[in-house]
Amino acid sequence: MIEVKFYKSEYVNEWNNFLINSKGQTFMFNRSYMDYHSDRFIDRSVLIYEKGELVAMMPASLNVDSISITSHSGLTFGSFIVKENLRTTKTIDYFYHCISFLHINNISYLYLKQIPFFYCDITSDEVDYANFILEAEMYRVDIAYVIQYKKQIPYQERRIRSIKKAVKNEIEVKQENSFEKFWNEILIPNLKERFGVNPVHSLEEITELSYKNEKSIVQYNAYLGSQIIAGTTLFITPTVVHAQYISASDEGRKNGGLDFLFDFIIKHYSDHKKFFDFGIVNENSGKTINQGLLDWKEGFGARAYVHRFYKIDTIKSKNLLKILQ
Repeated sequence: MIEVKFYKSEYVNEWNNFLINSKGQTFMFNRSYMDYHSDRFIDRSVLIYEKGELVAMMPASLNVDSISITSHSGLTFGSFIVKENLRTTKTIDYFYHCISFLHINNISYLYLKQIPFFYCDITSDEVDYANFILEAEMYRVDIAYVIQYKKQIPYQERRIRSIKKAVKNEIEVKQENSFEKFWNEILIPNLKERFGVNPVHSLEEITELSYKNEKSIVQYNAYLGSQIIAGTTLFITPTVVHAQYISASDEGRKNGGLDFLFDFIIKHYSDHKKFFDFGIVNENSGKTINQGLLDWKEGFGARAYVHRFYKIDTIKSKNLLKILQ
């Protein structure tokens, strides 16, 4: 017998424990990360049980129209989470029950931000196939630029020259316990000046999240003497090092500090991670590309991988029954 529920805070330990042996393991699905912005979103995460055992989950939040949910509005991607050893038909069966449950509970649409495959240590494309059967609309595609360590492409000559300049200028890279210098002296001023916005995470939030996920959120800064000139905040998963925030002062860009910083980090993680994710280069909901970002990230040998976004009409959940018979 299969039972489906919406998440409640009393399920927190059950939720977090399920993640340990799931596909697409990332601390961002852990409630210690997800719940930091619980005041901004109405949680509508879904849990699926078979014979009383938790077998699948989906992080999700209610949209303002109250008839649709996104998996998840506060996360880069949401995904449908299952165990590593789950077979295809079971995955599709659980996904069917999830979509059907949403329809029964007056949720007309699910906006699913599918997890990029390189975050999954074991292939996890069953949901992409299910979305085809559901006639889901792919309403957005972002391009992330990623280094695959086993197939690493050499740096472009411009990046090499810039790194040599930084070495000549005696730039130093440090891993930091505090985010304060980077946030207050580099990141916030740059975002304010260039885009008129603040970081998604406040200094207080990123500090608290790092404390709760100390091995998964790491800060590196580049210095010219005692002056901070560049920095990056890394989100680390079992397979991926992701640059969540990247920023540099004018000095840090001119003297090679930013390039030297990333050369250091890319090499540091090359022996024990599969991918280095620079993040997306898109603007305007995926419809345009920031050519400057694209050029810079490709300069380190990063190449394109897509993030797929699907809109699913929950009334079509019965489509999946045809392939489960």
